[in-house]
Amino acid sequence: MSESHDPFSPPDPDDARRRREYSALFRITERHAAHADRRRWDERRMPMEPLDAVRRVADLAGGSRIPEPDEPPVDASDVTAALSLLPRVRADIDALESGLLQMARGRGMTWQEIAFGLGLGSPQAARQRHERLTGRVEPADASDTGRAGTPGA
Repeated sequence: MSESHDPFSPPDPDDARRRREYSALFRITERHAAHADRRRWDERRMPMEPLDAVRRVADLAGGSRIPEPDEPPVDASDVTAALSLLPRVRADIDALESGLLQMARGRGMTWQEIAFGLGLGSPQAARQRHERLTGRVEPADASDTGRAGTPGA
């Protein structure tokens, strides 16, 4: 028996999280995918994107979307599945925002311009937000981590 199957070893939390995410995407896609998402699932077994899955469940549960004719009603397991995807969605958005901030600085935008774009009140708030994001997001190249924050510091 391999170590990964040892019932006396503590479970790997990252592996457990990935399994929950996959199960959540599988469940929501299978039960609630519509239109192009449904075609991708039926033809290639490709699950919905995490943000789309969460939004679909939230819209159906909140009554702002009408279910497809054969679509089952949203149940507690669907809501739990959507909730379990939120950390992944948040991480995806954080990575996207961090990349945009780095691109903005790379194109010469000032922290004041960036603050305006983010709806923040000061350049300092924009720099702090960037620092928090880079602390949560693993950079693709570790040498780039602090570059965007350096000029305005």
